[in-house]
Amino acid sequence: MVRHARAREELRRFLDIGAVQVAELDLDGEEAVLRPGPGSPPVTHGEVFVLVRWGGRPVGTLLGQVPEGADARAVLVARARAECAPAVAEEPGEPPFTSVVVATRERAGQLARALDSLLAQDHPRFEIVVVDNAPVTSETRELVERKYAERVRYVCEPVPGLAGAHNAGLDAVRGEVVAFTDDDVVADPRWLTELTAPFAADARLGCSTGLILPARLTTPAQVLLESHGGFAKGFTPRTYDPAHPPGDEPLFPFTAGRFGSGANMAFRTAVLREVGGFDPATGAGTAARGGDDLYGFVRVLAQGHRLRYTPSALVWHHHRETWRDLETQAYGYGAGLTAYLTAVLVNRPALLPAFLARLPRGLAHARALTAVRATDGADVGGTPGDHDVRTHPWPRRLSRLQRRGMVYGPVGYLKARRALRATVRGAR
Repeated sequence: MVRHARAREELRRFLDIGAVQVAELDLDGEEAVLRPGPGSPPVTHGEVFVLVRWGGRPVGTLLGQVPEGADARAVLVARARAECAPAVAEEPGEPPFTSVVVATRERAGQLARALDSLLAQDHPRFEIVVVDNAPVTSETRELVERKYAERVRYVCEPVPGLAGAHNAGLDAVRGEVVAFTDDDVVADPRWLTELTAPFAADARLGCSTGLILPARLTTPAQVLLESHGGFAKGFTPRTYDPAHPPGDEPLFPFTAGRFGSGANMAFRTAVLREVGGFDPATGAGTAARGGDDLYGFVRVLAQGHRLRYTPSALVWHHHRETWRDLETQAYGYGAGLTAYLTAVLVNRPALLPAFLARLPRGLAHARALTAVRATDGADVGGTPGDHDVRTHPWPRRLSRLQRRGMVYGPVGYLKARRALRATVRGAR
């Protein structure tokens, strides 16, 4: 009875979460420019999640409250100038020829929106490859052929799984660098240049990741997820070097979730091919549920290459919209976390001693991760300017699902490996 009552109360709190507007504010010069986020209406009164830019570069976010009848631009400019400092200008060098891979499955409407933003990139030399993963209809192929055939190449990967789709894209690309994003993002016009230029400046760089912010915060699920961190990793650039492990990351490199996410990542093509690409038994669409991006990060770092987080490389992500979506995401996140660790150790057993040495701290980290997110009223938003959506209590059910997913992850990975072997045998 107590658990049911608590669940009803959590659901009531969830449904009471109100929408938040999304906007961008560029403070460059005396005339600051306020504009709505991608696909959002003009800003009015109420709560507003604002990306603050200086000279076009993202420097922080804030949650502003615009009183009814007030000038939204004046209110938000005053807050932003008081709280957000200009970024140190780092002009990127000439980016290398880059391939962009977008894996998709039966979401032609979202894909078209993503492709439109990718074709508007200011990068001087790039190609786009769409991988249609285990399609049920011809809708995706027809969209590419009808609207984008001159600029976009189409690849079909019949075996379901995000990692396998990414590997199919990796096999097809011609670029020195290969970038990956999802079909539910809108890429900032400078995204690809900012994400890939670091490869020209650092010969040891194997991977780069960027900033992911919410495109909309209209449903309780979207607001709740973003209030607990979303996919953002802050606004401070950072390079992770396995030759000099970071002192503040005792679990390095196994806490790969800190490095970035699959919706905004790029690899030196030769390096990713050298490590065998992504493990096809990981990722959405497999029994492992996720972890394909984390696997890629760790494999590249384990080969001695650096990883660079670049917050000026921005994509806007359309978060999932419903309570059921959040349940699926929480379970999948936990499963993907332990599935990718299993995949790393299966494919590179030499990492086992380092993993075992970090295991006690890793277990403590896993407990703390779910415990903090389960704490009613906890503020887990990070430092000012990094993340400022009002924190709502994280439902205990979602934390329990994440923990169950962590227990299931290794089993899911082994199931996915067996399924792949059966698929390969069946195709012979």
